[in-house]
Amino acid sequence: MSHPVSPLAPAAFATLPAIAGLRIATAEAGIKYKNRTDLLVMLFDAGTAVAGVFTRSKCPSAPVDFCRSNLPGGRARVLVVNSGNANAFTGRRGREATAATAEAAAKAAGCAASEVFLASTGVIGEPLDAGRFAHLLEGLAGSAGEDRWRAAAEAIMTTDTYPKVATKTARIDGVDVTINGIAKGAGMIAPDMATMLSFVATDAPIEAPALQALLRQAVEPSFNSVTVDSDTSTSDTLLMFATGAAAARGCPPVAEAGDARLAAFRTALGELLLDLARQVARDGEGARKEIVVTVEGAASDAAAKKIALSIANSPLVKTAVAGEDANWGRVVMAVGKAGEEADRDRLAIHFGEVRVAVDGERDPDYSEAAASAVMRRAEIPIRVELGLGAGRWTVYGCDLTKEYVAINGDYRS
Repeated sequence: MSHPVSPLAPAAFATLPAIAGLRIATAEAGIKYKNRTDLLVMLFDAGTAVAGVFTRSKCPSAPVDFCRSNLPGGRARVLVVNSGNANAFTGRRGREATAATAEAAAKAAGCAASEVFLASTGVIGEPLDAGRFAHLLEGLAGSAGEDRWRAAAEAIMTTDTYPKVATKTARIDGVDVTINGIAKGAGMIAPDMATMLSFVATDAPIEAPALQALLRQAVEPSFNSVTVDSDTSTSDTLLMFATGAAAARGCPPVAEAGDARLAAFRTALGELLLDLARQVARDGEGARKEIVVTVEGAASDAAAKKIALSIANSPLVKTAVAGEDANWGRVVMAVGKAGEEADRDRLAIHFGEVRVAVDGERDPDYSEAAASAVMRRAEIPIRVELGLGAGRWTVYGCDLTKEYVAINGDYRS
């Protein structure tokens, strides 16, 4: 079932440049969808470093287990991703499907199975028949090209209404390096140490332990700070690959995440992941508005994040935003239920630039017309001041509409 493109989709999509040492191919395998690509293969030159973070769900998918077992090796030669079937809660058959896929991928790439990484997205509980696509991998490996990032993003979509892509350039010791990223996700979005599915690559020569540390740091204010519906997927996977090809242009290898030469790269990576994460929030199933919740003056950053998530995940807040109702009382409710320190009589709430409540009551200068004007925007900023400490966090979400119910009411149909 296709859905209209989200009104919050980017006006224009970034054009991602080729990254030396990486090639891409896609195919229509017919796993669930008809007349669209649903299989992605990325091939990496020998020596490519890999880092990753995954869901903390206690019911992870078979591909998540597989990637976790290979990640300590720190090297990647091939990534295979399918959409339409999550290969989650599939027991022995799920493990057999990952093993068969990995064997075919290793043969196609001419590498060890320990250098293969897998991801699957789609329906939970349906056995994945690797025989529907494993035989395609060798041909895809032979036809892969460098400039197919948009096609890669399209191949991993499920209920997404647009492909999520982003690119950044940074300098390491005077040498320009590129970072490209794609992501998918529109529902079952409340990441916990990872994202829905996202794949990031760079030509920078960064060793795996440093890459892992950089990724873990960058994921917290980005993918771990978005929510569509408060539900953490079984399949959340974020993998980052560093081909090291920029070394041929004079970029020095970097082994430590704290290396001062990585300052610009660290910033660029954080910006890229936040860009992708916000694209996911803005493509929330049925979404018509993005909600940006900032909590300031909390007892700690962790407390601020928990309160911000309480607001962004509240069905009452989300439906008020959908209805363009400046109902700040629902924000008060969400702050109070979060379980973190809060003082009602110090609380101030802003919708955009309009302060609607202060010191435990409605702002004396409150204007319903001004607040309602903010609610008619495509992006709704909600800012809460607690007046307790220096803790601050921003969370990105979306409204809750009838379309979300319609999409999820017949997802398996």
